[in-house]
Amino acid sequence: MGDERTISEAIGNDHKTIDSYADKIKSSSTLEEKIQWRNQFTWALARHAVSEELTMYPTMEKHMGQEGTDLTNLDREQHQAVSAGFYSAWDEANMPQVKEDLYKLQSMSPDDSQFSPLLEQLLKDLHTHIEHESNEDMPRLEQLLSREESRDLASQFQRTKMILPTRSHPYAPNKPYFENFGAMLAAPIDKFADLLRSFPPDSQV
Repeated sequence: MGDERTISEAIGNDHKTIDSYADKIKSSSTLEEKIQWRNQFTWALARHAVSEELTMYPTMEKHMGQEGTDLTNLDREQHQAVSAGFYSAWDEANMPQVKEDLYKLQSMSPDDSQFSPLLEQLLKDLHTHIEHESNEDMPRLEQLLSREESRDLASQFQRTKMILPTRSHPYAPNKPYFENFGAMLAAPIDKFADLLRSFPPDSQV
């Protein structure tokens, strides 16, 4: 039987998985293990963020009109932390910056004194974004989709992750169709470089 999860369930499962990888970074006893889980965390979060932008956000804009556009503009800002003129100076100074945080973290050694504070800041930013999606985006979208449409969107979200970059590229385009093109260029490079990186054993993931 195929995956029967709705888009809310698929997104929520990713959030839990990403959190579990962050916990593994913190709890690992050796530097090598921390590096492996840092790489796994990066791999999961980078793909998750871009797949949302390519699948869920266009669906919100299609079904929710201007409200959907406003919500996805905020979502993209929270991913990107690149000012687009939508918010006050205070809002922009305090805006989550998931991709920018991840870009810094993904190549930083866990024994660097800045690593743990940066990881905590990234998780804080990520959870701010997750709260917005859980409380604002997903309830509104699910009301407008049939369960079958929601499951189809979840399948599209999962399939799209398979062909995306596995590292953070915060200055790449973040809207279709420019993002699609950028992802096609970056993904093979990232995946080739992953062959040279260490990851946790499959049995632990």
